[in-house]
Amino acid sequence: MQDRIDKRDRSSIFRIRLAEAMAARGVTQSALARMTGVDRSTISALLSYGTRLPNAQLAADCAGSLGVSADWLLGLSLRPEPIADLLATSLTITEAPRALIDETIFGWHREAAGYKIRHVPATLPDMLKTRAVVEWEYSPQLGRSAEQAIGAFEDRLAWMRGARSDYEIALPVHELDAFATATGYYEGLSKDVRIEQLTRLIALCDQLYPSLRICLFDAKRVFSAPVTLFGPLLAVIYLGRHYLAFRDSARVETITQHFDGLVREAEVGAREMVPHLTRLLDRIR
Repeated sequence: MQDRIDKRDRSSIFRIRLAEAMAARGVTQSALARMTGVDRSTISALLSYGTRLPNAQLAADCAGSLGVSADWLLGLSLRPEPIADLLATSLTITEAPRALIDETIFGWHREAAGYKIRHVPATLPDMLKTRAVVEWEYSPQLGRSAEQAIGAFEDRLAWMRGARSDYEIALPVHELDAFATATGYYEGLSKDVRIEQLTRLIALCDQLYPSLRICLFDAKRVFSAPVTLFGPLLAVIYLGRHYLAFRDSARVETITQHFDGLVREAEVGAREMVPHLTRLLDRIR
């Protein structure tokens, strides 16, 4: 519950914030009077020392004219942006093309350089895939430009690996099982390609721990949609054709807690990944 503010204090807050908003937008008293349909003397009185407060209509008109929220002018909010603007910046829906090089994702990685990145991928993590797996997955849609696109993709991955970010990745157990056995999404993937990919995962988990941590959760007990947390700044849920991106701290924290829950409930922890991957590799050799 918000503490009660004395009328004199609220009028002082309103006066200061109204003057700030007018100065920021270069609006004079006369201009604001015209914009709100009142006399200039009314605006002058609001800006003068005293206990004068506007009625609800005038407060709303001043806020609308200056592009701020009435709650902020009256000291009920710490943010000057109108609620519609806050929502527009805190939640965005961005197209997610089925493309090997996704400039939106790459931009988010650059923005979060140096922060810990938490990731639940839709398939195997792109940044850990071998070239053969990338070609199998993307070449049919890349056509003649496949070689050039894959080269650019590898350049992006090299940048990401050098960005000083720690990566924590959570995968459902069945994803790696399906990969190892070439079932489901991975049907038709050759044995040699699967062996090479698992061998690479073993090497990366061994060499890069603890800056790279991978765990496996049982999707029968806990579930997650594909999601990426770019440090404390941004949480992105992958919907298929679109990304749902949250920037407000409360939602980012909620999704962070969801990810941390997957790690706590992991069937295979990060320290157990190398033995687990080795067992999968032995099964298909």
